[in-house]
Amino acid sequence: MRTTLCYFKGMTKKIQPLIVRTHKAAAALRRASDRQVKMVLKELASLLESQQASLLRANAKDLARQAPDDPRRDRLLLNEQRINAIARSIRKVSRLPDPSGKLLDSRVLANGLRVERRAVPLGVVGAIYESRPNVTFDIAALCLRSRNGCLLKGSQEAAETNKAAMGLIRKALKVGGLPPDCVTLLPSERETVQELLTATRWVDVLIPRGSDALIRYVRANSLVPVIETGAGVCHVYVEKTADLEKAVAIVVNAKVSRPSVCNAMDTLIVDKAVAPALLKRLREPFGQYKVEVFADPAAWRLLGGYPYLHEAKASDYDREFLSLACAVKVVGGMDEALEHIGLHSTRHSEAIVARDKGKCERFLAEVDAAAVYANASTRFTDGEELGLGAEIGISTQKLHARGPFALEKLVTEKWIMRGTGQIR
Repeated sequence: MRTTLCYFKGMTKKIQPLIVRTHKAAAALRRASDRQVKMVLKELASLLESQQASLLRANAKDLARQAPDDPRRDRLLLNEQRINAIARSIRKVSRLPDPSGKLLDSRVLANGLRVERRAVPLGVVGAIYESRPNVTFDIAALCLRSRNGCLLKGSQEAAETNKAAMGLIRKALKVGGLPPDCVTLLPSERETVQELLTATRWVDVLIPRGSDALIRYVRANSLVPVIETGAGVCHVYVEKTADLEKAVAIVVNAKVSRPSVCNAMDTLIVDKAVAPALLKRLREPFGQYKVEVFADPAAWRLLGGYPYLHEAKASDYDREFLSLACAVKVVGGMDEALEHIGLHSTRHSEAIVARDKGKCERFLAEVDAAAVYANASTRFTDGEELGLGAEIGISTQKLHARGPFALEKLVTEKWIMRGTGQIR
């Protein structure tokens, strides 16, 4: 125990100055002009486009440490297309209105006291995340636009890419005349997390983004307030009135378009009345992508001979696969489908495919999730897709923010009173 305490005391000396400098820089960011903040974001987008080669070289070093069949490779991978998409996203964020300083309410009391309620930055946002280097740019851009200092703790898997990304971010901050410490990349070692969890004097909120284990650990151990961005165990329920052509398109898109992300489908629930026809139609597209299917007994019988078929265990219905794999559950009707979702959902994204509008509306009203869909893929649970520019993550909790956690949620409120000598 003494060894552990001494070790973390040493880490404090190493990391606390970085945290304190970001806390001080956040005050300068709050004083900055809107023009300066926009300039930084536009410069960052331009640097991403003009200096792709250095970023890709760093990313290649990280990729070289990953096994070729590791599903995390897709989350880690950067290429020209993805870098250009990040740059476009940053430009969108730069064009969004600054959510801080917005007047929320104003009135004059009977005693003449003038009262205002305004949106203000949270202060310093600490983000703990895994693998995906685009998150470094997304969180930095959103925090800068909302005038929050930003502490980034990425994973060791993306260490080289994140260092290169931070170099571009600091260059952009200097061009805009803002302190480079407005955004700080903390050491990627896991021990850094311990410092963030206890930095109550300097950090205002922590946002973990990654595996369920990471999120549960931060929630259980943090002294700093936590906003959860939850893991996604997402369902698509094909109800008996569904248009099966649309159902196949939605299911395939939800599973294969990018299987390593949190809004991908993990469990297909299908009404027994349409299960034979639907599963028959899914054989070819699922087989084309080599989707592994973990099937319950009813689906197992219907999918006999499918080359990537497994018998489902009870635990498979609680899995966030993050790969080309999914579970299949055949149900006797909507009540059974809703019960299954209620037992296994992580309250991220859930979808129904049905022609019956009444069934759709019941699903949308009763399912407890951050995002619910009728006749559409779960893959739309994304800040950019929903017009928010970018996101820090998908919040599955219910306090302060839920769903895509983007710019307008990176503020809190301040009450401002102006008097002429009033006393109570």
